[in-house]
Amino acid sequence: MSELGLFPLKVVLLPTEQIPLHIFEPRYKELIGECIEDDAEFGLVLSDDDGLRKIGTRARVTDVLERFDDGRLNVVVEGGERFRLVELTSGRSFHTGQIEAIEDDDLDAEPADAERALGLFRRVAELAEAETTEPEPSRRLSYEIAARIELPIGLKQELLESRSEPERLRRLSQALDGIAELLTKQKELRDLSSRNGHKRL
Repeated sequence: MSELGLFPLKVVLLPTEQIPLHIFEPRYKELIGECIEDDAEFGLVLSDDDGLRKIGTRARVTDVLERFDDGRLNVVVEGGERFRLVELTSGRSFHTGQIEAIEDDDLDAEPADAERALGLFRRVAELAEAETTEPEPSRRLSYEIAARIELPIGLKQELLESRSEPERLRRLSQALDGIAELLTKQKELRDLSSRNGHKRL
């Protein structure tokens, strides 16, 4: 186990995912400032109405976008390895905790599951007319796909807590299938609207 500075947010950061953060609270300006200076990691943990989750993600600042005179920061952070929060500790202005690493129990997904997830990812990207880089197949393909699309917080936390790559890929494919169906319907409605509501025969 090791001790890590924690940043509780109503956000889930997946491994390989990059997100922007605006740092304004004094205690978190201190935490993130130290991480930038020491090139160190902190722990990002979901905190919402259900409380502080036990599974979080190590995060590292990859880019400082803006520094303000009052110490506020706009940064980009990237998700690293997952961890389990064993217990909270004290002694700093920000939250800290004893953590332990999490490993998958089931590493290898079936090639068909990986290809289905990638195919659905391509379909969603095409329907959304989004320019995105397709991830290479790997043992954490589920996270690399999920990091490139908008997903509900609850689903992201579910993926984060899962210790099975095949299970994550199947769950992600279900979600992508639903997103593709929704985007298809939205496109049909736009096309219908552009024709003044008249279907062409």
